[in-house]
Order: sequence, then C-alpha cells, then structure tokens
Amino acid sequence: MEKIASFTIDHDVLVPGFYISRIDGDITTYDLRTRKPNAGDYMSDATMHSVEHMFATYVRNSEISDDVIYFGPMGCQTGFYLLVRNQAPKKVFDIAKDVLKKIVDHEGDVFGKSAIECGHYENLDIELAKKECRFMLETFEAQTNMEFTYPTK
Repeated sequence: MEKIASFTIDHDVLVPGFYISRIDGDITTYDLRTRKPNAGDYMSDATMHSVEHMFATYVRNSEISDDVIYFGPMGCQTGFYLLVRNQAPKKVFDIAKDVLKKIVDHEGDVFGKSAIECGHYENLDIELAKKECRFMLETFEAQTNMEFTYPTK
C-alpha cells in the first residue's frame, strides 16, 4: 500500500517550525509544528483543543478568511495543520504569526466555551492556549527558512 505523504517526512530530524507539508492544486497544507516528534513532550488534549478554538476563530476572521479550508491538531500531538487556498506561503506565515499574537494578547475566555457551542467545552483553557501560542510565536519569529521546507539530515 502507498504511504500517505506525511509518513514520508523524516520525523527524526523534524523540529518546531512552520512548513509546507503538501500542495494539492490550489490548496496548500501547512505544518505548524510545535514539538519535536517522538521526544516525549506532547501537547495535552486541552492544549490542542484550546489552540484549535482560538486559532481557527482568529484565522477565519483574518484577511485570508475566505481561503481558509481547515485548521486542527495533528493526532500525534506535536502540531497543527492549516489548509489554505490561493495564498502565498509568506503571507500565510505572516497571518499565522499575527493570529498567534492575537491569541497571546486575548482578553477573555476561549472562543466557543459553552455547551451550546462545543461538544467538550469543559476541556478548554485560555492559559494553555496562550502558553502554546507564545512558544509557537517565538519559534516562528526565529525561523530563517522562508522556503518553509522540511529539514533533512
């Protein structure tokens, strides 16, 4: 059976950063990697869930809102996928950093933190989201790879 594209990435050399995971026509999948894979440091469910609510809401209210397809956590608990149509990678990178800044500076609770809006609203924590987004923002601001390619050995 053919491997899916994400299984062909060498996870032994992967470090936190902003990467282009794949391009399918006019849709680009971005890998917003927050953790080094298989290193024992994984996001908790509450962290992933909280970041998902915050980032998805802010990015869907950004200037690229009409081109955002999806934002959500990776099952391996080491990052997030962002799927965007028809946008230059540098612009998406800049928007992602802006979204992270907004989350870090956010006043109030997690967006959608109610039983009416979310199927597991008790599992949302703004401080967990802010902590994770602060780390992601620092990582992205230090990034020098503006081709957004995965590292190799």
